[in-house]
Amino acid sequence: MITLIAAIATNNALGKDNDLIWHLPADLKRFKKVTSGHHILMGRNTFESIGKPLPNRTAVIITRNKDYVFEGCLVVNSIEKAIEVAKEDTEVFIIGGAQVYQQAMALDLVDQLDITLVHKAFDADVFFPEIDLKVWEETAREDCKSDENNKYDYSFLTYKKRT
Repeated sequence: MITLIAAIATNNALGKDNDLIWHLPADLKRFKKVTSGHHILMGRNTFESIGKPLPNRTAVIITRNKDYVFEGCLVVNSIEKAIEVAKEDTEVFIIGGAQVYQQAMALDLVDQLDITLVHKAFDADVFFPEIDLKVWEETAREDCKSDENNKYDYSFLTYKKRT
């Protein structure tokens, strides 16, 4: 199972200046719980915005730079190679960024979308690809209200590929 996991705004905004736009502790806690023990595939910019390998996960960095190395991470030169090195994992997560999301969806490599939808539009410089509802069916939804720790209303959404 290959799951693309992302937090996006209502206007599909992902980030700005190589960083997240909002801070939702509930989303970060859920991300940690869902991805722990699995391979997380990401582009180099996404990895560098995180800055280090995340605990209890196998970081796979996708980069065109053949000389790129980071201790504690696997480095590959294509999304296909990233999936290949993670093939023994029962659930692999693609965690970004925008180019990797776009490529994974265009190449039809994804089985499921795990989306945190932040109920606000934001100014951004990177955006998530449109979710084509002819291809993807929403199969689960949990709506959450803002609170003292989470500034915005948000929803956890699961989409499965239509058959």
